[in-house]
Amino acid sequence: MVNTRSNGNGPSNNNNGENPTLAQVLAQQTQLMNMMMQQLQNQQNQGNNHVPPQNKLAEFLRVRPPVFSSTTNPVEAGDWLHAIEKKLDLLQCTDQEKVSFASHQLQGPASEWWDHFRLNRITAEPITWLEFTAAFQKTHIPSGVVSLKKKEFRSLTQGSRSVTEYLHEFNRLARYAPEDVRNGEERQEKFLEGLNDELSYPLMTGDYHDFQKLVDKAIRQEDKYNRMEQKKRRIAQFKTQQGNNQKPRLTLRPQSMPHGGSSFVVRPQRQFFNNNAGNNIRNQAPRPVAAPTQQQPAKREQGSKPVVCFNCGDPGHYADKCPKPRRVKVVPTQSNSTVPASKARVNHVAAAEAQDAPDVILGTFLVNSVPATVLFDSGATHSFLSMSFAGNHGMEVEDLRRPLMVSTPSNQALSLHRSPSVRIEIQGVPFLANLILLESKDLDVILGMDWLARHKGVIDCANRKVTLTSNDGRVVTVYALSSESLRSRLNQITLEEIPIVREYPDVFPDDLPGMPPKRDIEFRIDLVPGTTPIHKRPYRMAANELAEVKRHVDDLLQKGYIRPSSSPWGAPVIFVEKKDHTQRMCVDYRALNDVTIKNKYPLPRIDDLFDQLKGATVFSKIDLRSGYHQLRIKEEDIPKTAFTTRYGLFECTVMSFGLTNAPAFFMNLMNKVFMEYLDKFVVVFIDDILIYSRTKEEHEEHLRLALEKLREHQLYAKFSKCEFWLSEVKFLGHVISAGGVAVDPSNVESVTNWKQPKTVSEIRSFLGLAGYYRRFIENFSKIAKPMTRLLVTTGNNPTGVLTCVH
Repeated sequence: MVNTRSNGNGPSNNNNGENPTLAQVLAQQTQLMNMMMQQLQNQQNQGNNHVPPQNKLAEFLRVRPPVFSSTTNPVEAGDWLHAIEKKLDLLQCTDQEKVSFASHQLQGPASEWWDHFRLNRITAEPITWLEFTAAFQKTHIPSGVVSLKKKEFRSLTQGSRSVTEYLHEFNRLARYAPEDVRNGEERQEKFLEGLNDELSYPLMTGDYHDFQKLVDKAIRQEDKYNRMEQKKRRIAQFKTQQGNNQKPRLTLRPQSMPHGGSSFVVRPQRQFFNNNAGNNIRNQAPRPVAAPTQQQPAKREQGSKPVVCFNCGDPGHYADKCPKPRRVKVVPTQSNSTVPASKARVNHVAAAEAQDAPDVILGTFLVNSVPATVLFDSGATHSFLSMSFAGNHGMEVEDLRRPLMVSTPSNQALSLHRSPSVRIEIQGVPFLANLILLESKDLDVILGMDWLARHKGVIDCANRKVTLTSNDGRVVTVYALSSESLRSRLNQITLEEIPIVREYPDVFPDDLPGMPPKRDIEFRIDLVPGTTPIHKRPYRMAANELAEVKRHVDDLLQKGYIRPSSSPWGAPVIFVEKKDHTQRMCVDYRALNDVTIKNKYPLPRIDDLFDQLKGATVFSKIDLRSGYHQLRIKEEDIPKTAFTTRYGLFECTVMSFGLTNAPAFFMNLMNKVFMEYLDKFVVVFIDDILIYSRTKEEHEEHLRLALEKLREHQLYAKFSKCEFWLSEVKFLGHVISAGGVAVDPSNVESVTNWKQPKTVSEIRSFLGLAGYYRRFIENFSKIAKPMTRLLVTTGNNPTGVLTCVH
């Protein structure tokens, strides 16, 4: 009989054997799951094979962290590490999340470095953030760069910067020397130390709770100082006006002229054909003139007319606030201010227009012993003199008895002054002319119908000639030159015609004679410690560019300036367009320059150079022929200059364009060559040499001494780029004459023609260019203040794109 009753252990013996086994399995699974959870938690805490939580990584990527691949500029690597650390701190990431997220932003070579670093670690311990940053800096930011930046920070001064610009540079460099600014007090002390004296002295007595309050106070102090300086200048200007008032006659100031003066001076590459070619060039140099004086406008009667600009003639502003280029214009005296203007006409005011006109004759003659471009124009009612020519050569000027309204091809101009008894030599025969001052382009003198009639002038349009009769009855015939003939005459002056210079033909060879001699100074390339050779592939080039490369390489090989190389270094070749639109082959040494320790040899300040020229009236300018090729490279540094081409790998034996320290080394060489003459009668800026003297007799001696130095040191000049015996010379972007220093108008054009900036970077570029001329612009910082304000980006405009610029 089967018993069907169950007891407390189960219905049967079989059931009692199965149930404990199932419970055991469930318990084991639960224990295993707990162990897996614990292991995962331990892995998260330890960071082994850590995968960032998806929500945290997404949050990190939303703040747009920068990526890093590779760079030859260690500063860029430091900037990336600094930026990525700021974003990680913003998200309050853990130490392991910082490593994971930062390594996520490594790409290309940097990512490969990271993989290699992890695989080659000896320990299995998780990588800390401190270890990551130390390894990154060791690889991408060599200690030599950090050391240089520390030195740069410790020697940082405000100089010509504004307080805001100085602050930006201070903050940028301070991160390389954190031990110098460990707290707010040290930061304030270092900031004050670099400020200019006029700002730092008043600030030293204050007590500032934080660094930003010191900066705010410095900015306010700077604005106060600028306003005080502006007030002082106005008082000084007012006193000068009071002292110079009511002068009936004057001599124009060259630096006030809108044009840099006539380019038709004694110079090899720009001399037009001179019908009086037999005259000695030394005698063509203009005679020294009396020191120029200023003529100030007569005072306006109180309560009469509104304010009118003395510079441009437009109402509503004063001349010192005029936005137009400065020009010489003397306000009429009481004698002619109320007399109605007579009328006059001129058909051409630009040489370019007149060259091919059939009814005029154009030539170059001596005007007051200075070569000048002269136009014979029977269509002009009067005879005129360029205002720039009169001002540059100190010609005497007087008021017209009656103003003259001159109709020109483009507009009307009011002439108020004339230059009396101007001597014009035509084929050795002297003529006199009373010339009315008029603004013109490249035309120094226009001889019109009044002068032609007085000298029985006859213009033969068919044969392009003009016949004149002098007061003593001598007949002179002048033939016109076509524009092609004029251009063909540009290089007619030869070395043998120029006094003193003709004694040194070996200093002006047609080409460099060969390798330069070994000198005490040789070009060196000192690399940042830890730098390895950098090799770049050649850039792709068109067929005509390849042919040009081949020509340049063959020429340089023949001269010995380059040689075949097996160097591990290599830089690509590029072409740069020159002023004459021809191509110059250059080597792209940017990668090499980034790892080169910068030479601290100082280049002279242009302002300091010009301060030496006071009182000089005669100038000569010498431009060295391929100056950089006249200095050897140190033998052990030659392989670093290697460059790659389609035709092989070559290295330079002489200094090449594009090397970062080239200007400093060449400046050092030139200073040693001319050391005994500097600040006496020689100014040197890299390969440009200016010789200046008070008299022609002094200039003979000075020019001879300078050329003797070039001969002694086997330095060679390019004759076609040199200028001699000038009363006015263009040098380093300025026009220099007996009257002082003025801005070269051709350089100002780049400022006036600059497109309206629309981004912060475009504004910064424009201010950098315009700021170079701030010494010639009163209240420059005040004028530029609306633009400098736009350089500060805010949270509303983080991209720096300007929506509107007025």
